[in-house]
Order: sequence, then C-alpha cells, then structure tokens
Amino acid sequence: MTIEWRYTIHPGLGVLSLAGFLGQEAVGRFQGAVGWALARGTGPVVLDLTGLRGWSDGGRLAVSEAALRLAAEGRGLELAAVPRSGASGTDGDFGDGEVVVTVHGDLATALSAHRDRGAEEREWRSDAWPEGV
Repeated sequence: MTIEWRYTIHPGLGVLSLAGFLGQEAVGRFQGAVGWALARGTGPVVLDLTGLRGWSDGGRLAVSEAALRLAAEGRGLELAAVPRSGASGTDGDFGDGEVVVTVHGDLATALSAHRDRGAEEREWRSDAWPEGV
C-alpha cells in the first residue's frame, strides 16, 4: 500500500495533500513529493493529511525529516488534519524538537492563516489521485 499526492501552489504557499497510508513502503514516494514541492514553490508547505487513512512510525519519521529538509531550504512545514495516531496535543508540538511544526485541525484553518497571498493557483498530482479528495 502506498500514497497518492497532490501539490497545489499559491503565491508564497504550497499545499501537499496525501491520500492512502504513509507506511515505510511509501516513504520514498513521499520524499519525492516533498522534493517536487521544494522545486516548484516558495514559502511554507502545508501538508494536508485529510485523505490519509493513517501512518506508521516510519511515515511519521519521514514527515519529521521533511520538516528538517524544508527548514534547511528556509521553508517551513505545517500539518493539517493529522490522523488520530499522529501528532499529540496542540499547535507547534510535532517533530523532534529541532524544528517547530504548526499543527492545524483542518486544511481550511491552515489556509485561513495564510489568506491574501494572491489568487493564482496551480496543481500537480500523481496518476491515481482519488476523485473527490
């Protein structure tokens, strides 16, 4: 089982949406999607986990590593709609302590924190992205 991803850019903000299960076998695909986001956007990346059915410890570690990778490029990572088995607590407490990752309850809340960034939007996705997500 793997993940599907979709990346949408807004001026100064990117949204990387995942669907499926982020387990160890999907980590490489996830890392590739993060690389896509790094190459094609600017500003923070909101990792939209609305379509994620769950994640393993390896998947959660991959998200922490993505936060470090983005921070090394001067970009932040924010999480939206974390699965129940994901980050515990409230905003800003996900990760390994090296990088603060803001956690939002859902994508709408995450986007509202970045309003007025402009109207242009572009989107890319993997071939099997599920309809309606």
